Amino acid sequence: MYQKHIMIGRLGKNPEMRYTPAGQPVASFPLAAERVYLDKAGKQVKETTWYSIRAWGSLAESCDKLLTKGRAVMVEGRLNIDPKTGGPKIWFDESHNPHANFEITASIVKFLTPTTTQTGDPVYISLDEPDAGDGYGNPG
Repeated sequence: MYQKHIMIGRLGKNPEMRYTPAGQPVASFPLAAERVYLDKAGKQVKETTWYSIRAWGSLAESCDKLLTKGRAVMVEGRLNIDPKTGGPKIWFDESHNPHANFEITASIVKFLTPTTTQTGDPVYISLDEPDAGDGYGNPG
């Protein structure tokens, strides 16, 4: 079986870089994906879904160096599910309201906002980690 999710959105903040006890790099960043549609009354509605993106290895290092808050990217990866429920991870805020966390392990990150060269030419960068695991020796 195969699982692939593709999200297009903007970074909610700069990536946070850390290392596992084994020295494996991991970068995490929030990604906001918007959906705009018309409701039954014809009024435009904007809906934002937030994803928690994790990148491992050289992909993590590249994301940490090259991505910044507000940057538009396409992320391709797999959904990390809650092993207890088989769905998204659920957490509760201080008021005991439930929230879902859609966590994605990235295998590809493509810049949709171009980076410019020294001559001012736009360059679109694709960061690819084809078999990105979870940093603990498990395959992607």
